[in-house]
Amino acid sequence: MASPLILINFKSYREGAGNNAGQIGTAAELVMQESGVTIGVAPQFTELHPFCKHYEIPVYAQHIDPVEGAFTGRVPAFTVRAAGCVGSLINHSERRLTIADIEATVAAAKFHHLESVVCTNNAAVSAAAAAFAPTYVAIEPPELIGSGISVATANPEIIESSVAGVHRVNPEVKVLCGAGIQSGECVKKALSLGADGVLLASSVVKAKDPEAVLRDLISKI
Repeated sequence: MASPLILINFKSYREGAGNNAGQIGTAAELVMQESGVTIGVAPQFTELHPFCKHYEIPVYAQHIDPVEGAFTGRVPAFTVRAAGCVGSLINHSERRLTIADIEATVAAAKFHHLESVVCTNNAAVSAAAAAFAPTYVAIEPPELIGSGISVATANPEIIESSVAGVHRVNPEVKVLCGAGIQSGECVKKALSLGADGVLLASSVVKAKDPEAVLRDLISKI
């Protein structure tokens, strides 16, 4: 996706399901079309195909598995691609993987022409993940996720060091940052620190007016 990317993770929030999910999708599509800023969404699995069918926005899965065949309950990469998704989150802090599984999952995403967004918790892991050549590395300090305290304000050094570490390993890998992102000022600060976009969840998904929040997020780009 073109930079900057605003990627919204719906997680398993009730506010991100059913009709509520549709309201967020509609808002994301409208703001993206009007602003030209890329706004992607990672809805719940049951919403993937409907979102891909009804909205002209990039849709990502929240997780994929590097398997196919007799693996009940797994999410093979090819099924996500068949649903119409452009990519997937990998190794979110709420869905941690081993380093071997991260490597295999990034490879599966590449094989099925999916973008990969590998989530990490510090600069060292960010650099290690870059060795697998994902599309993005998304640095998210776990202690700030859902806190309302922006990583760009509370720990700008982790963004700068992650960007530097990732680019030393593979300058083609883009870097997102997340945890506590909730305003246009947060996004502006993240981009000024070298990030190519942001990954966020509750500030949009739980908002009474998702469109207003999205407009604020892109207001200083």
